Amino acid sequence: MHAATILLFDIDGTLVSTAGAGRRAMVGAFREVTGRDPCDFPFDGMTDRAIAREGLRRAGREPDSSAVDDLLERYVGHLEREAAGGVGFRVFAGIREAIHLAESLDRVALGLGTGNVKRGAVMKLAPVGLYSHFLFGGFGCDHEERAELIAIGARRGAERLGVALEACRVVVVGDTPRDVAAARAVGADCLAVATGRHSVDELIGSGATFAFPDLSAPGALRALLGER
Repeated sequence: MHAATILLFDIDGTLVSTAGAGRRAMVGAFREVTGRDPCDFPFDGMTDRAIAREGLRRAGREPDSSAVDDLLERYVGHLEREAAGGVGFRVFAGIREAIHLAESLDRVALGLGTGNVKRGAVMKLAPVGLYSHFLFGGFGCDHEERAELIAIGARRGAERLGVALEACRVVVVGDTPRDVAAARAVGADCLAVATGRHSVDELIGSGATFAFPDLSAPGALRALLGER
């Protein structure tokens, strides 16, 4: 029996669709830095730092930490313009209900586990009124590797609850096999939703603890909170 539950939500494809704002902002940053668009690869489940590093490599630039930092600073500037007003942004089915339920329960910590840098996370979630619900998290600016930032988010959740991490059930909510792999790497459950590019069968096949079409599906909220 766990003393508490830590929920770590991915953003893109899980909480919201931003109608391509993130990709357009990243492409804008690459064009500004390299004069070209080297982003002919899927971003699904990648951290912002990993996307920046891979794009710089494809553009023939040295992807050292300084170059990655510079590119991401420019990306945030582009994203601020792309996300202004949240035009076309959409919150996926069941998300607001899941947040409301989690916030009503004792011993549940609601956080983010996202490859977005923190400033980008704010820009994607604030326009739809979601960011204020997430009081902690693991972000792409904490670590380039997804499993590491999930571990950081879990530790922050345990600290917020005042409970040893070992006594907590950690649940990663995501939409890609990379979310699943990161959860498994840190010993967390993964509730996967097919609101991104991957089907329920693909997500189950990648090792998700649970998978649903979205969080409004029958049984999804019970699985999220560990109820039988």
